[in-house]
Amino acid sequence: MRNHLLLLPALVLTQQLQAQHTETKDSSRQLNGVVIYQAGKNTPVTYQNLDMTSIREKNTGQEPSFLLTATPAVTNYSDAGNQQGYSYYRIRGIDQTRINTTLDGMPLNEPEDQGAYFSNYPDLFTSLSAVQIQRGTGTSKNGAASYAGSVQLFSPDLKDPQSTTFGLGYGSYNSFRAFAEHKSGVKNNKAFYARASQIYTDGYKDHAFNNSQSAFVSGAIFLPKSTWKVNLMAGHQQNGMAWLPVADTLIAKNRKTNANTKAEKDEFLQSLLQVQHQWQPNNHSILNSSVYYTYLNGGYGMDVNNYYGEASDGNLFHYNFRSHFAGIFSNYTLYNDHFSWTTGIHANLYTRRHLGKDDALGELYRNRGNKNEASASTRLEYRLQRFTFFGDLQYRYVTFDYIGSVGLPQVNWQFLNPRGGIDFAANDHLSFYYSIGKTSREPTRNDMFAGNDDLPIDSSAGKPIINKDPESVIDQELGLKIKCEKFALQLNGYYMNFHNEIVLNGQIGPNGLLLTNNVNSSYRTGVELSATYQLSKSFTLTNNSAYNHSVIKEDKTTFKPVLTPSLIINQEVAYHHRQWVLAVTGRYQSSAYIDFANTAQLDGYFLLNARAQYSLQRYTFSVFVNNVTNAHYYNNGATDGRGNVSYFVQAPANFYAAVKYSF
Repeated sequence: MRNHLLLLPALVLTQQLQAQHTETKDSSRQLNGVVIYQAGKNTPVTYQNLDMTSIREKNTGQEPSFLLTATPAVTNYSDAGNQQGYSYYRIRGIDQTRINTTLDGMPLNEPEDQGAYFSNYPDLFTSLSAVQIQRGTGTSKNGAASYAGSVQLFSPDLKDPQSTTFGLGYGSYNSFRAFAEHKSGVKNNKAFYARASQIYTDGYKDHAFNNSQSAFVSGAIFLPKSTWKVNLMAGHQQNGMAWLPVADTLIAKNRKTNANTKAEKDEFLQSLLQVQHQWQPNNHSILNSSVYYTYLNGGYGMDVNNYYGEASDGNLFHYNFRSHFAGIFSNYTLYNDHFSWTTGIHANLYTRRHLGKDDALGELYRNRGNKNEASASTRLEYRLQRFTFFGDLQYRYVTFDYIGSVGLPQVNWQFLNPRGGIDFAANDHLSFYYSIGKTSREPTRNDMFAGNDDLPIDSSAGKPIINKDPESVIDQELGLKIKCEKFALQLNGYYMNFHNEIVLNGQIGPNGLLLTNNVNSSYRTGVELSATYQLSKSFTLTNNSAYNHSVIKEDKTTFKPVLTPSLIINQEVAYHHRQWVLAVTGRYQSSAYIDFANTAQLDGYFLLNARAQYSLQRYTFSVFVNNVTNAHYYNNGATDGRGNVSYFVQAPANFYAAVKYSF
């Protein structure tokens, strides 16, 4: 799915309570034991709080999808082949248009095509204070459906102590990153944060460069019973396009071959504004409210002749977009020692102009998509001795209007998403949980229009080509959690039963977006493991693995969904001693099909990455070596209508070195 069409919304306003870290050193944000937006310690859903210390050690300004793959059941690939520029991730084999993404509770999924991508906000993870990944339907979220799961991001913790950091890095393929970050700490009940970053790479593949800049500014006022916070974020990026897979015959001659022409480029500017307010009228209630706005402007050029396999004449077709996205939400939480009850409302308005221009013919079309949403949810967690009972109910109402040369009546969807579960704490170290939830989801604009940016007329029927049927999933999660002084483990099994699932068919549409089909019956089931063992004072072992068994049933035949490997194993060995951090990570990913008919597949592969870090007074020096064994592998591909197979090549052995100065 193309990054620049499924754009991560940018000027946004949100709310989040800037709270303290939990006692268990995870990334949950709480106030007096009340978890805001996230799943808490006893919430019976499958989730993982990322270790932000480890994230900061690994972070080189790369696309966040490379950091997310260290968690169970997450796969990714990169257009350019290296870790900067457009990249994409999937949870349990399900693409990111079906993964809810929020920042401080604010939806980041672009409403029309529902994708949330990080390329328009490069180096975003440098500014985050916490990340929680929920797999499965999880808890109710604002915005796009939490279908495969959710990725919840949290802005800088302005209560961090004062510091200033400068960073500089350089690596393979002329990749470099420079950033500056300042935290004021709380002074006179006020706090301020600012970061600016510049990232560049030539890309592993030919003419697949990325040149991007971003800034994040945050400020807050802390009053006796309330907090006001404002976040401003902006990003600008330019890329040499590399979204076409490459035929294996061309790869055999030159692995850096780019199937897109050198003239195909994009440029996007996106900005985000969030305004948040948190009010605590007493010791048993909190009201969190937020407004947000996002602005996007940009586009990309496409060589149509090249796309259809014909000789290029240098003429480009340009897809241009401009969007506005504004919304508001508010949550009221009532709590005591035994229960937490949160009820919230959310509404947003979205409009995006689509403009198609040809170098030779000029403007060929313009249309507009308007998509609006309103939702309400209520969630209760009740603790009774060693049991925690969980119930969650969400109602979503969504409308879509298309204004173009072809008339289309307004499309409406209504969804009722119930969830429930139970957690049992056997003792202070061991707990079990079970949950079941249903989530329904409307198709994307691309799904409805079969990959067309401008709605065509079906000559045979005289009606627009459209598929407006929603898809739904019933997700069951069963798991156990163990937490001891030196050992922590979460093991869960899941069974996701889909109705009318919208799945990739392995082909790419005329606008560069991946095409889909509906299937009547399908399911995904598997086992996921996340474990950490403190082998000694200096050595830590971390394992994040997943086994997936997925089946689609259609026309009395069964087959597996595309890009869904059955086995993923991540194993890291880390050494921390005084000023040194040394780590080696191995990743095995089994084979996966890349076409609907299961006739073409990607081979399984093994990657070995290593990193070293040394701290000297105010300086931190880091060296990263990726793909140490120089493995030649693909982790995505496609087939065309004639059955030809092509692939996305990923980079061989490469390095990156960085230095940070903090005071």
